[in-house]
Amino acid sequence: MRGMKFWIAGTLMAFALAAHGAEWKPAQQVEVIVGTAPGSGSDATARLVQRLLQEKRLIEVPSTVLNKVGGGGVIAATYVAQHAGSGQHLFVTSPTLLTNHITGKTALIYSELTPLAQIGTEYVAFTVSADSPLKTGKDLVARLGKDGGGLSFALANALGNHNHIAIAQLATATGADVRKLRIAVFNASSEVATALLGGHVDVVASPGSSVYAHVQAGKLRILAVASEQRLSGALANVPTWSEQGVKVVSSNWRSVVGPKGMSDAQVQYWNAVFAKLVQQDDWKKDVEAKQFENTYLNSADTRKLMDAQHAELTTVLRAVGLAKSAR
Repeated sequence: MRGMKFWIAGTLMAFALAAHGAEWKPAQQVEVIVGTAPGSGSDATARLVQRLLQEKRLIEVPSTVLNKVGGGGVIAATYVAQHAGSGQHLFVTSPTLLTNHITGKTALIYSELTPLAQIGTEYVAFTVSADSPLKTGKDLVARLGKDGGGLSFALANALGNHNHIAIAQLATATGADVRKLRIAVFNASSEVATALLGGHVDVVASPGSSVYAHVQAGKLRILAVASEQRLSGALANVPTWSEQGVKVVSSNWRSVVGPKGMSDAQVQYWNAVFAKLVQQDDWKKDVEAKQFENTYLNSADTRKLMDAQHAELTTVLRAVGLAKSAR
């Protein structure tokens, strides 16, 4: 009987040790990877994530931001994919992760990575210079209807992304041929704003946060936002496209993904970390300042979002002749 008690105690201890061993946490430096240049919207999000991971002691190891610029995010996604099974490579991404595959820019599909969290959503703003003859969204609609090819647009960081989709939706609604529009693509939204300020393009489709300081300074003017309803905060006075008679809705979420082959323990660890991160006061203040919505989703729900968005974006991009993959 005594031997049986020792056996039971030893077995229980073994189970406890096994359970403890199943818990995972990073043992090496965490890389927060972004596919756009320093100063871009995604870069700013990545740097805030990295700062909060350290300052709030949400992780116990050092972390760094790594900009892998090029290919509209393809280089960054490919880099992450090369670290299969790693729980220490976090890619801060956007719908570009989906559209790069749909448009044939890469064979890498989102399902070959591991969704970890969705951490916010922003909507596309259409902006012109303060001295532009386009005073309202209706003016832009009228101009597109008459001479779509006579206007130049700018966006970051790839054709077929949420910014381009918003432009395509607007052009289609006015009867303009989206394939005849003049569109310049830059590596970051900050570069797009600079091009507009320099008079090199007529209209910018970008996050409101990337142009707002110039709007406050009286140098730029936002004509409309591509949201279902008016935004709160600083852009509350900007009308939606729907208010101006056009159905244009295009959002840009920020999600965090890791490489394929991550273990359940690794995913659970980051679920817990990001659930805490989005509750930090600094995070909430930043979301409000940048006209984001604090739309946190865990790993499983982020996967569902990407599944739905991939199907929806495939339909939209096929309609404008940009979808090259039926997968």
